Amino acid sequence: MQIINWDDYFMSVAYISSLRSKDPRTQVGACIVDKNHRIISTGYNGMPNNCNDSEMPWEPKEGLESKYLYVVHAEQNAILYGKNDLQGCTLYATLFPCNECSKSIIQSGISEVVYLSDKYKDSEQTIVSRFILNMAGIKYRQLASDTRIEINLG
Repeated sequence: MQIINWDDYFMSVAYISSLRSKDPRTQVGACIVDKNHRIISTGYNGMPNNCNDSEMPWEPKEGLESKYLYVVHAEQNAILYGKNDLQGCTLYATLFPCNECSKSIIQSGISEVVYLSDKYKDSEQTIVSRFILNMAGIKYRQLASDTRIEINLG
């Protein structure tokens, strides 16, 4: 019998949420948890509600053809759908949050961010994100885990 710790459990929920994303390059998932280890909300990166995914740009092109102008990030979706008070909650994300998501994290009252990947750590958005998270006193840490979880729904 395998029993996983809370961090691995919630990051697994974030990871599974990321599999809902139709982004062909970067699927991101998020899971917000309260102090009692209860899941408040989940999210993944995708197009805004009522916008047909098949009519939206998914490639990282320039100008109006860029997905970056349209996509709602996983962290933002989780915050927007977490209609409860998020004060003191922890956000688990499969990717370190960008500066825009970090502003939402700060404003929502989330106190900690646990992330899996930091593949954009040298980008301006991530540098700004770290700066404002530090300024606001939001803790963040990369999940260091060697847990392997296999799910076979068949």
